[in-house]
Amino acid sequence: MFRFFRMIKEEMDVIMEKDPACKSRLETLLYPSLWAIIYHRIAHWFYNRKMYFIARWISQRARHKTGIEIHPGAKIGRRVFIDHGMGVVIGETAEIGDDVLIYQGVTLGGTGKEKGKRHPTIGNNVLIGAGAKVLGPFKVGDNTKIGANAVVLREVEENSTVVGVPGRVVRKEKKEKPTVEEQLDQVRFPDPLSMQICRLEAKIEALEKKLAEYERRLKEYEALQHSKSDQGGV
Repeated sequence: MFRFFRMIKEEMDVIMEKDPACKSRLETLLYPSLWAIIYHRIAHWFYNRKMYFIARWISQRARHKTGIEIHPGAKIGRRVFIDHGMGVVIGETAEIGDDVLIYQGVTLGGTGKEKGKRHPTIGNNVLIGAGAKVLGPFKVGDNTKIGANAVVLREVEENSTVVGVPGRVVRKEKKEKPTVEEQLDQVRFPDPLSMQICRLEAKIEALEKKLAEYERRLKEYEALQHSKSDQGGV
């Protein structure tokens, strides 16, 4: 029982830490994330004891009250914050580490009807932006950021930044646990389209230089041939 109340306190603390809109501990009681996690801890307890119906009933009640659907079989670490939360879906075999921040509309789902592990494993200190989809039984490494609306279909190494559809790693950093400010930053993400355009521009510039050099040599060659032709005529 003491561990349960300590968990509630940690969830309150992380809401106050990561949401500047929260002005007091009392206000955290109005956050759907807090209640979704509490309901899930209870449902997971029943699920582990093979009381599947009551576990599922609790999780569905939580879904109707919070807009966050967490299967009772999912494993969720400490200090997980689901900001706003509406439309979040977390599948049965999903695993979430500690200090993870999830925004609204996120899906941690599977890709088929196979048995066993079919949902992702999310590492520690991961940020998953609004509307992102992480689909399949692979791992997302610690300290990773997944941009809004990204669709991640394969394993992601730690300290990576992933954006796009399908998700692509656009930045890797050799860094330990990010600060709260760094984890909350969803703006300063590299733009893969701009990066690709810059690479193409560099290639075009290099090709133009080569073409100019070939044209110069061709003119020199033509001038030399014309000179030889004039000498032969004399």
